[in-house]
Amino acid sequence: MKPASFDYHRPDTLDEALELLNKYGEDAKLLAGGQSLVPAMNFRVVQPAVLIDLNSLRVMDFVRQNGGSLTIGAMTRERRLELDPLIASHLPLLTETMPDIAHPQIRNRGTLGGSLCHADPAAELPVIMLALGARLKARSIETERWIATPDFFKGLFTTDLAPGEILVEIEIPIMGPGIGWSFMEVAPRAGDYALMGVAAVVQLDEAGKCQQARLVYLNAGEGPLEAKTASQSLAGTDLDDSAIKSAAHIASQDEIQPFGNLHASAEFQRHLAYELTIRTLKKANARSGKDRLQ
Repeated sequence: MKPASFDYHRPDTLDEALELLNKYGEDAKLLAGGQSLVPAMNFRVVQPAVLIDLNSLRVMDFVRQNGGSLTIGAMTRERRLELDPLIASHLPLLTETMPDIAHPQIRNRGTLGGSLCHADPAAELPVIMLALGARLKARSIETERWIATPDFFKGLFTTDLAPGEILVEIEIPIMGPGIGWSFMEVAPRAGDYALMGVAAVVQLDEAGKCQQARLVYLNAGEGPLEAKTASQSLAGTDLDDSAIKSAAHIASQDEIQPFGNLHASAEFQRHLAYELTIRTLKKANARSGKDRLQ
């Protein structure tokens, strides 16, 4: 199929893009990588009257270190996230996750901001941003504001962005010593949407005990879902088998809310969550060993 007719604009500056968005309001859609929007337009699930193409805004395509954080432009391609040495050095969880996202052809065009704004509950990048404690900057004609990741995702394909706002950059704290990480997912085939996935981030104290942990799941609810009770249960433990299995049980049985689908029942998704939680926590714990504290 082909999309319904629309007016097309390709602004050269962010200010121009904001003016266009303010002018056309809900009649307009922003085009970043287009890997989700264009298929939806082709099937006429989405029929914007105006398309505002952001691909000339090179000002939103960057990776920079600012003190203890990395700042990444919303138009930065997913392929760059996969290969950038600064990200590999300071955000290894993000680097590890990128090959699980679709296929190289998709990552060549898809953008960080586009994935976050699409807010697909089966997407990996919202999960990773939540696991890493990122915050997101939104701009409008009049103001700009920072949004914490837990406040950004509001539900199924829904974010906290107000009419007239554009996501412009993402700030992510650097992963320091004593932090271990892992991301794992299960999909029918490589590149398919995952049936279940989990990101685990753990930080050890000087005694080698878990100081804090974070478990975040994809395809487990209406958006990226953080299992807070399970994560809190790990604090103060040695991350031994008993503590890890207990956290996996809490998360998979009490906290996630899988819908089930054609490929997996909700019960099977809970089973996957349990097994993946155990495996990611063990791997994260191994990566946060005392040698990283030196």
